[in-house]
Amino acid sequence: MNKNAASVPDALPISQALNASASLSLLRRRLEDSRRRHAAVLPCLTASLAPHVTASPVDEGGWTLIAANASVAAKLRQLQPRIEQRLLDCGFAAVPLKIKVRST
Repeated sequence: MNKNAASVPDALPISQALNASASLSLLRRRLEDSRRRHAAVLPCLTASLAPHVTASPVDEGGWTLIAANASVAAKLRQLQPRIEQRLLDCGFAAVPLKIKVRST
């Protein structure tokens, strides 16, 4: 090995890297908040609907549920008042809830 070659630092575990960067740490918190919100609203969704709904990270504009198709989005819009109430009942801060269809 060439002694003049620059050494490559050891890789950081992902959790340590996420905490070391302010922007990545913020993303980690937003993803965790989204995961907890999604888990909280699952009881509002039927067993046949739930697999077709994912969530985006919470951001300045609110929280977005992503529907697999337009039919799922329509059903989510019908359930939106119940979902919003469930989030409040579970102690989540009120943020706008948006529903979007997954783009293909």
